[in-house]
Amino acid sequence: MRAHMPGASGTALRAADSCSQPRLECSNPGALSQAFGCSIFPSSMATAARRAGAALQREERGDVTCPLLFIQLNQLLNTPAGLEWREMARWIKFEEKVEDGGERWSAPHVPALPLHSLFQLRTCLQKGTLLLDLDATSFKEIIDKALSEQPEEAELQPALKERLAALLLLQPQHQPTKSLLQLLAELGLSLCQGKAKGRSEPRTQVSKTPLKEQLRNRFKKKVPPGAEAAHVAVGEVEFLEKPFIAFIRLRHGVSLGSLAEVSLPSRFLFILLGPPKVKAYQEVGRAMATLLTDELFQRVARQAEHREDLMAGIEAFLDELVVLPPGKWDPGARIPPPSHLPAPRRRTAVDPLDQQPHGNGDMTAAGDRASPGHPHSGEELERTGRLFGGLLRDIRRKAPWYGSDFSDALHPQCLSAVLYIYLATVTNAITFGGMLGDATANMQGVLESFLGTAFAGSIFCLFSGQPLTILSSTGPVLVFERLLFSFSQDHGLDYLEFRLWIGLWVAFFGVVLVATEASHLVRYFTRFTEEGFCALISLIFIYDSLKKMLSLADAFPINWQYRLDNVTSYSCTCNLSSPGHSSAGNDSSLPSPLATRQVQPLLPGRQERPGGEPKVSMCDPSSPPTSSLQPPATPAGLSRTQCLDRGGHLLGTSCHYVPDVTLISFLLFGGTFLFCTALKHFRSSRYFPVGVRKLVSDFAVILAILASCAVDALLGLETPKLLVPSELKPTNPARGWIVFPFGANPWWVCLLSAVPAVLVTILIFMDQQITAVILNRREYKLQKGAGFHLDLLCVSLLMVVTSVTGLPWYVSATVISLAHMDSLRKESATSAPGEPPEFLGIREQRLTGLAVFILMGASVFMAPVLKHIPMPVLYGAFLHMGVTALNSIQLMDRVRLLLMPAKHQPDLAYLRHVPLRRVHLFTSIQLLCLALLWLLKSTVAAIIFPVMLLALLGIRKGLERIFSPHDLSWLDGPVPGPGAAGPRPRERTEQGSRAEESERLQRRDARSNRAVS
Repeated sequence: MRAHMPGASGTALRAADSCSQPRLECSNPGALSQAFGCSIFPSSMATAARRAGAALQREERGDVTCPLLFIQLNQLLNTPAGLEWREMARWIKFEEKVEDGGERWSAPHVPALPLHSLFQLRTCLQKGTLLLDLDATSFKEIIDKALSEQPEEAELQPALKERLAALLLLQPQHQPTKSLLQLLAELGLSLCQGKAKGRSEPRTQVSKTPLKEQLRNRFKKKVPPGAEAAHVAVGEVEFLEKPFIAFIRLRHGVSLGSLAEVSLPSRFLFILLGPPKVKAYQEVGRAMATLLTDELFQRVARQAEHREDLMAGIEAFLDELVVLPPGKWDPGARIPPPSHLPAPRRRTAVDPLDQQPHGNGDMTAAGDRASPGHPHSGEELERTGRLFGGLLRDIRRKAPWYGSDFSDALHPQCLSAVLYIYLATVTNAITFGGMLGDATANMQGVLESFLGTAFAGSIFCLFSGQPLTILSSTGPVLVFERLLFSFSQDHGLDYLEFRLWIGLWVAFFGVVLVATEASHLVRYFTRFTEEGFCALISLIFIYDSLKKMLSLADAFPINWQYRLDNVTSYSCTCNLSSPGHSSAGNDSSLPSPLATRQVQPLLPGRQERPGGEPKVSMCDPSSPPTSSLQPPATPAGLSRTQCLDRGGHLLGTSCHYVPDVTLISFLLFGGTFLFCTALKHFRSSRYFPVGVRKLVSDFAVILAILASCAVDALLGLETPKLLVPSELKPTNPARGWIVFPFGANPWWVCLLSAVPAVLVTILIFMDQQITAVILNRREYKLQKGAGFHLDLLCVSLLMVVTSVTGLPWYVSATVISLAHMDSLRKESATSAPGEPPEFLGIREQRLTGLAVFILMGASVFMAPVLKHIPMPVLYGAFLHMGVTALNSIQLMDRVRLLLMPAKHQPDLAYLRHVPLRRVHLFTSIQLLCLALLWLLKSTVAAIIFPVMLLALLGIRKGLERIFSPHDLSWLDGPVPGPGAAGPRPRERTEQGSRAEESERLQRRDARSNRAVS
């Protein structure tokens, strides 16, 4: 809706009441009446409205392109040097004014117009000169043609025409956008000259070639490629007795030399000059410029064949006008640009669901709204009816893009993505590798996790259908591994051999699923299923990072009973009473008090070894501490390490307390998380040029990790560091690198393994395909297509290799894959002032994932470098990934609604169409399912966890008995029916995509508003 407001008086409202009745008929019930509104009075404008509607339809079909317009308003001013044109305002999508003093542009804002200026503009277009599709090559030729084509009643005398032509051809004084350095240079120059730098000669004519200041103007970076210019010239002229009005549309864009602030081909011109007794010329010019910024009117103006077509466009503009009453707002206030705008097609068509009452609707209408974010309309999930038909189609679809999958990675942003995802993958491999080692008696450990991740990930990136997916060990797979090892130990089975047969069966079942095109079932994965699984994985990331940090309190405990008055009683001594250390003839404990961690900050002259290990102080607390970097070799000065190396043990009340390590670890953990979040949002900051902001945002996580590592290095405390295996040998010496299928277990185990393999197959299928659906959402604007069948085949074949070598099983990691996608977002290089950069899609390629997994394999040789990275820093990055993934789903927005009063709730699309109590009921059901999944994962019932994932589809089907199709279409999306196997119509796909994009922007706007408040 337009946000143009009336002036301060009530005249505009009276004029609106008498003059602005819409003049479009309701005789056409189709898209035309929806586009231009319906009047309650019949009018002769219906024919013009049909012409305008036909123009829009030609543009929608792609027959006509509509470049963006740069609009410049020049006003004629009377200066001591004479009359001159000065640039007073400019538009691309929003208005910018030259502030008082003429040295600064205002911030972009939504233009606010007096209502009567629009009515005066309509009168001007009705009575003035109208030239459509004019063939001209210069500004002088255009002026001569405009003066010669005047209506008879407004025709000027020849002498006045000459004076007017000479006035119009004067060179306008532009207000170029200058950098800070240019402003400082001009200021210094003006001080040296003793006066302000003068403008160029005002009496020169418009140059046929662009001026140097046009070519150097930094504002051109804000103008999108292919844009055209429109010129609006208004002013008062004493020698005119009646206004001179001309609206000109050139047949082709023509460069008019130095007329515009930036050098662009010109398409439209509007001229309004009149006697001084009328003072509204500038407002009429602003109204014309604002009309040209409106996409619908601009399309009509480009296709108009008669004057009535322009009138129809103005009527359509007035139909959408919003009037603010005087006295209820400040006319001088500038409305900031909104975070998102409705697409032109949203304004020319009415959503069928918008016409339905809340809580009702039929399945046919609900089906018109394609479930946003799901590839239901593509051919990826369409059945072919042939064995491996879907797989062959995936290969044919992805093969033409294979070369570009490597060339498209040649961008600095990919380097940031590689470093970020590499550190995330390393942390994940160490975390899950350690957990696997604990769960399987080191039959699979950190080294196996590193090698398996490097091998499986590299193969998947080379041959998969969606190479942006990152393979990793996941929480559900870890739960099954723990149960499998316990079962093997309880029944005397060899764990690795039993696991080998399960893996072979899973690979066989996976190939069968690929052959029978079972990925077709992905069409039934709606938002309900996706969000439940994504929320579970995100919570696992958040829970594991917090759990790891809390475990530091056990490794580096804090003395909660510490009191400053008792500082003299805290001590720690080394007891060497064990056999083999009594050569001195004294087996009593040697007095060697260690520096107490709690009081170290209070003791002056505290020394540390280069490695950060506090050295031992002498028995006498009054004696000064030694300044030697190495502890003395005498028994009276043993350090903690020397004491333990000699077989002694520590005695005292302060031997195990290291509160500074725990504290700084939590500070590094929280600081990394907050720093990652702040730098990611730096892209939308007001500080620094846009190139710097984008670079900082792209490398946000890497910069945060480096900054936290620098802080840790400066403090020099012994925080837990990243430990990477440095030797290529199995974690458990009792196993080898190849697992043999026979010998350790009875022969029937190979058949019995098919039973648990069914559960693992369900788990792998659900985990892999839900992640694939999330990554292939339409909102990511992927251009190279998905490969559901090919991805599943790669994962299934990798199961064979990892089972034979005793490496962990791998499947798509939802959170890390989403972080990978987010780090490769593409945005428009230019954007209009006040408009956020346009999201263009994801940088689709294979090289970043491949580089990540190659670095994973080389990490064994980079242990001397990686050991300096504190684990709390990586846990902070883990927390950032989990929180980011959790905030990306609609479920979290609806959870927040449970805690918000209705008046503070954001204006989300589904809240307009679904009653709030139904939204809360849907959210509660989702939370109950999420809680059930978490309980199953965490208890002995985890064996049925894969079945519960499959049961989510049945629960979603059962929701159709509780919610109407209308409600589900807004909250979740319809489940495809029996006849919905084919692709949906293009307009339904676009409607779902637009709804998802609009909802995503609304959520982002709501989050930014909460951050500001």
